[in-house]
This record gives sequence, structure tokens and C-alpha cells, in this order.
Amino acid sequence: MAAVDPRVTDYARLLVERSLGVQAGWEVLIRTTPLARPLVEEIIRLLAQKGAYPVLRMNWTLFPSDDVWAAEAPLELLGEMAEVDRYACDHMDARITIDAPDNTRGAAELTPERRTLGKKATAPFFRRSMSGEIPWVTCQFPTDALAQEAGMSLDQFEDFVYGACLRDWDEEGKTMEPLLARFDAASEVRIVGADTDLTLSLEGRTGEVDAGEANMPGGEFFFSPVEDSAEGTIFFDIPSETGGAAVQNVRLTFRKGRVEEASAEQGEDMLLAALDIDEGARFLGELGIGCNTAITRPTRSVLYDEKMAGTVHLAVGRSYPSVGGTNVSDLHWDLIKDLRVGGRIELDGETVQENGTWLI
Repeated sequence: MAAVDPRVTDYARLLVERSLGVQAGWEVLIRTTPLARPLVEEIIRLLAQKGAYPVLRMNWTLFPSDDVWAAEAPLELLGEMAEVDRYACDHMDARITIDAPDNTRGAAELTPERRTLGKKATAPFFRRSMSGEIPWVTCQFPTDALAQEAGMSLDQFEDFVYGACLRDWDEEGKTMEPLLARFDAASEVRIVGADTDLTLSLEGRTGEVDAGEANMPGGEFFFSPVEDSAEGTIFFDIPSETGGAAVQNVRLTFRKGRVEEASAEQGEDMLLAALDIDEGARFLGELGIGCNTAITRPTRSVLYDEKMAGTVHLAVGRSYPSVGGTNVSDLHWDLIKDLRVGGRIELDGETVQENGTWLI
């Protein structure tokens, strides 16, 4: 048996102990693919040592069910979660989602309707984690497919992943707290950049720092903006995806908080289908500020790109009740704006970040 990369062991410990804080007797749901086996085995070993149960839910793809089944299943089944999975969602004490694909476009042949129904079916899975009822973490295990998407060799991508994740998160948190405090004290945020001028309100809302407790990598602070406050246009210049389908150069125009105009240079049909999942999908659920300095270029992975220092991301759809959000939707889709060249963030008229550099 090949020796385990010590970084994988450190990574597993970070997920189990910091991100989840697993306790004896917990039932921890693990969603992943077979390619993540080295990390899964280390996680299971740690769970055993802590007297916790692993509940392994393995599939070929993470979208949100197997895409072979999703391509053929009756639509009324595709839009609903299986009862056994719903039971697991209602009774798990924590969850880990490990993205480890062998093909990042595995679900690309699904129609927008099927892709939208598949997303809708996952709503019970996120209900307790998004509300803060249980701890959760979403992460990646390096695979050739993810490395290719990022334009790196597998060795380079492994170095990148562990460099972005295996950090002193206590110190990272201390760096972000003063920035969060300045935003918490503000009423209006204005985001300005290429093809972008958007304002939104944080009145009465406070944010949270993610220093490795939820998404991994951490390295952001985030809010749920006042739901009817977004006004203006934003152009998201960092590529995104939904259910395995590429979506690029998204432009959204908001009026009274609602997306009233939407376009994309690639994947526009997927964008529009996602925004039409339900009424809440056209309102903002999150404003996030990327602060992870180990991430310096886009990798075509939202999980990493949204943490890149000098970027902001907005999620259309479901908000976080833990930070005061009230928007309800089956969608939560992060879209990323790079502010490092010609961009700025203003708080109540004061420029606090310009060209990706903090002025406070």
C-alpha cells in the first residue's frame, strides 16, 4: 500500500477537527466520488478515533445525483430527493462534501430543465447546514480533471490546493476581523469596476468570517444583503458553472433587489433556467469578500476563485439566516467579480478597497 501524502493527513484533520469539530457519537455524512479515497480513508480513521460514525454516500459525480440517472429519470423523480437521502439529511450531525471529479463536465449533456430540477432536489440537503443547525464543510480532493480546469499539472495543483488550505487559520481570522468590523458599521456598499456599478444595503445586518470553519479553503467574510436593496449592474468576469455546465461573462442588472436583466456570453440558457427555479432565485443571498492571498488566479473552481484576494462574489438565491438573510430559494449560486484592475469597493461613499488593495 502506497504511503499517504502527509498533507492529506493534515487536510483530513483540518476538516474533521476545525471545520466540523466532530464529537463522539456523531453521524457524519460524507458525499464524494471514488477518486477521493485517500482523503476519505484518513477522515474515516479520524472519525473512528473520535468515536463518530462515517455515513459514506459515494457517487460517480456530485451533480446532485448520478448524471446517468439524471439523464433518464422521469422529471417528477428528478425534482425530488429519495426518501432514504432525505432521512440522512434530517438526521446527520455534520456533513462533508468532497468534490473529486474525473470529468468536470460530466453533467454537461443534461438539458437546462433537468439540471434545474436536479438542483431543486438538493434543497433538503442544504436546509440544516445553510441555517447553521449543523456544521458542514465543502472541499476538493485534487484530481487530474480539476488540475486541467485550473491549467496546471496534478503536482502543481496539489501544491496549490494544500497551499490554499493548510494555513494558520487563527491568524487568517485575525486579519479579516477588522475588515469585517468596518463593513458591519456601514449601511451601503458600492461595487465599481469594468461594466459594473452596483449598490446594496447592509443596514441592520452583520457578517461572518470564514477562517476555515465551513468552505475549505476559507478566506472570506460574507453577508446576506438586505433583500430588496440591490440597484445597478454587475459584470462577473471570472468563469462559473452550474451543474457541470460552463457559464461565462455573466451580466446582471438589479432593480429593487431583483434581477430584471440577465445575460451571459456562454451558457445563457443555463443562467436563465437557474434564475427561473423560483422567485427567490432572482434576489441576492450573499455578498462575499475574498481574502485568501494564496489564491492568485482563477482556477475555474468557484470554491477557490470566490476566496481569491481582490475579488467579490454575489450569490443569487438562498441566503444565510445566520447572518440575517431572509431570502428563500432552491438556488444558491456564487458569481465572482475581479476588482484587482480598475475596481473598487465603497462603504457609505468612502473607498475602502481599490485595485484589490485595502485602504483601511
